[in-house]
Amino acid sequence: MLDQSATDAFVEFERVQKSYDGETLVVKDLNLSMPKGEFLTMLGPSGSGKTTCLMMLAGFETATHGDIRLAGKPINNIPPHKRGIGMVFQNYALFPHMTVAENLAFPLEVRGMNASEREKKIKRALDMVQMGAFGGRRPAQLSGGQQQRVALARALVFEPELVLMDEPLGALDKQLREHMQFEITRLAHELGITTVYVTHDQTEALTMSDRVAVFDDGRIQQLAPPDELYEAPQNSFVAQFIGENNTLEGVVAELKDDIAIVKLDGSDAVIEAKAVNVSKVGDRTRVSIRPERVETNPERLQSNAHTLQAEVLEFIYMGDIYRTRLRVAGNENFVVKTRNAPDVARMTPGQTVQIGWLPEDCRALDA
Repeated sequence: MLDQSATDAFVEFERVQKSYDGETLVVKDLNLSMPKGEFLTMLGPSGSGKTTCLMMLAGFETATHGDIRLAGKPINNIPPHKRGIGMVFQNYALFPHMTVAENLAFPLEVRGMNASEREKKIKRALDMVQMGAFGGRRPAQLSGGQQQRVALARALVFEPELVLMDEPLGALDKQLREHMQFEITRLAHELGITTVYVTHDQTEALTMSDRVAVFDDGRIQQLAPPDELYEAPQNSFVAQFIGENNTLEGVVAELKDDIAIVKLDGSDAVIEAKAVNVSKVGDRTRVSIRPERVETNPERLQSNAHTLQAEVLEFIYMGDIYRTRLRVAGNENFVVKTRNAPDVARMTPGQTVQIGWLPEDCRALDA
């Protein structure tokens, strides 16, 4: 992983706030630092503040309070075109009356580069995105995926140290989107470009990023590498927003070091969970457990596993996995994912089964 200490921070937000009306804060006291070469994704639902942060970094919005620094220098009062930042938007923002090569030449002309140097850089950028043969075409003659490659090449052509991407793959179909995710990540790492990527697509964030900042209500709820976000969410919002997640509600009956003993609602069951976001006995909690961590084969349950009775409500064959919806402790949307394998039995609605999981795989979070 990249070193993220503040001393070598390349991008910094310090106590940044943003309000459009002078009353409501859409970004609340944001502190964030990124080292050079990191690929950081800002992830969150609509209205969570992620795009506003990107636009303040680009210079299209001004922070109401706080400082934004690039390579140690404050940039709050520097206009967008003087920040030397590459931008890629969802709608491509290509000039329709210009050819692909002319679109790429534009940022170079603005920087006063001579014709032969421009030509070299345009060729290199188009080759990087496998669009070398398309320099003479206009955007209307290209598919959506090709236009997005050109938009990416234009952001990279002047070799910026920082590239910002706002939902750049939102308009593409699933297969092309997945292909472009790998292309963008590969290019960013090969070229050593610092990248800030905004999306509301959690799969995109998990597959592309060095770290992910999960936004909600104008604040970063958790900032961590993808595997840590998924395996160790710090609160209920992150647990629910990242991947599929089961929750069982209850009350903390006992706290022992970092273990919470939880009495589940609608059941006599008592389970153990990591005490992540509870502080005292009597606290309401949501216990979080991932669908793939739940075992449905009694023979494979370990001796220290929790076991609960469950009723099968729905069994769906999905090719590589089975997805089973169960009623567990009053929750009718408890999902289990099991791999499609000879030793995994198919279940039928109405069947009663015993399920189980290890205490270390569940987390007692805020209610």
